[in-house]
Amino acid sequence: MAEVTLYFPKGFKWGCTTSPYQTEGDNANSDWWAWEQGEGNIAGGQKSGRACDWWGDGFLADVDWMARLNNNAHRMGVEWSRIEPGEGRFDDAAIDRYRFMLQSLRERGVEPMVTLHHFSNPIWVAERGGWESPDILPLFERYVDKVVSSLKDLCEVWITINEPTVYAALGYLQALSQDGVRHQTTFPPGKNDPDLMLVVGENLMLGHAGAYHTIHRLQPEARVGIAHAMQQLDPLNPRSLLDRWALGQHDRFTNQSVLDAVFLGRILRRVGSRRVRALRDTVDFIGLNYYARELVAFDRRSPQTLFGRRVRNPDGEFSDKNYGEVYPRGLYRLLRRLKRTGKPIAITENGLPDHDDDRRPAFLVNHLKQVWHAINENVPVLGYYHWTLSDNFEWAEGWNLRFGLVELDPDTQARSLRRSGELYAEVCRANALDTGMVRRFAPELMETVFKG
Repeated sequence: MAEVTLYFPKGFKWGCTTSPYQTEGDNANSDWWAWEQGEGNIAGGQKSGRACDWWGDGFLADVDWMARLNNNAHRMGVEWSRIEPGEGRFDDAAIDRYRFMLQSLRERGVEPMVTLHHFSNPIWVAERGGWESPDILPLFERYVDKVVSSLKDLCEVWITINEPTVYAALGYLQALSQDGVRHQTTFPPGKNDPDLMLVVGENLMLGHAGAYHTIHRLQPEARVGIAHAMQQLDPLNPRSLLDRWALGQHDRFTNQSVLDAVFLGRILRRVGSRRVRALRDTVDFIGLNYYARELVAFDRRSPQTLFGRRVRNPDGEFSDKNYGEVYPRGLYRLLRRLKRTGKPIAITENGLPDHDDDRRPAFLVNHLKQVWHAINENVPVLGYYHWTLSDNFEWAEGWNLRFGLVELDPDTQARSLRRSGELYAEVCRANALDTGMVRRFAPELMETVFKG
């Protein structure tokens, strides 16, 4: 076949995403650290421990890997529980540590994108009710003010909240599996209260709005977004009106609610919605986190989950631990959907749990082809941030899901580059995907990836 090269736009951002709690280690001031100590909360009773040792020597080791991967951007986060370990008590040493991290990135030509809230809270915030209480809003704004005032000379791109719908659902709603079995919530505080879930979701969106305005007051030239986890949802039976209706209900919460909030100022309620003027048009770009597709089937037994249940596609390809259906076309479909917002888009997370790294090269090729396809239909994609750089502590799944381009042994902290990392390094260096890369790293795709 002819040699083909798919070029990406000049200045396209190539990087990885990391989360502070999952990489830093030994964060005893976080509600997630307390959650780890509870029996049955983490698979196999595993602990984060040193994680990737980013509060130690592991950070510089991983920054060197970013350079070897030819990354020109990186999405990292800062931990509220480190910056404000006690109410009203800020830790200047933690601020200095984050300044060192950002300076280290910039010295290597890596542009930082900083996330202000990535699932974890200080224990003192959790004890005050966390995101269940509107009391958190001025506290979060004060924290954001401190962070941006301290770091704005080193960072111009900010994410306010990571995956607000995921945070609310996994902490406040039981899941109903395909076989009808209910599974407990997997995030702290581990409650099962759909009404409280909506309250938490509303407060997260109000927290985003407060952060957006605080950042722009302190740094008018900043670019501020939110990292929104979107799933490509399809009906189990496209001909079933009930399945399609259930799909619409699930899509409204999972995908559309955040978009309606940040663009229209409309907050989803159990019945109707609430308009908040300060929330309207509060993103300069949209961060898209995309992993998998799910099918939705109507289920009259489950009003708690909007009369729908998520169903495994019998013909789908699934990743390790049944994390989700691998469906590259979903990334293209969601990018096309987000084009209608009129805002630029950064793919802030996309990755595959693949312990053996036998499917991740093909995953990268197929998903990057879909990104290229969207860009060539004038979807304004700013960059692609792979989840993740090196294996990390994957929340309730512990160390059982391996997403890293770099393999990590959490006991020894030894790191080694996977073949998928070699492929990604070539893509980032060339700002392109070509037949030579596919031939070397995913030869099984040679007959399909460059067609259509």
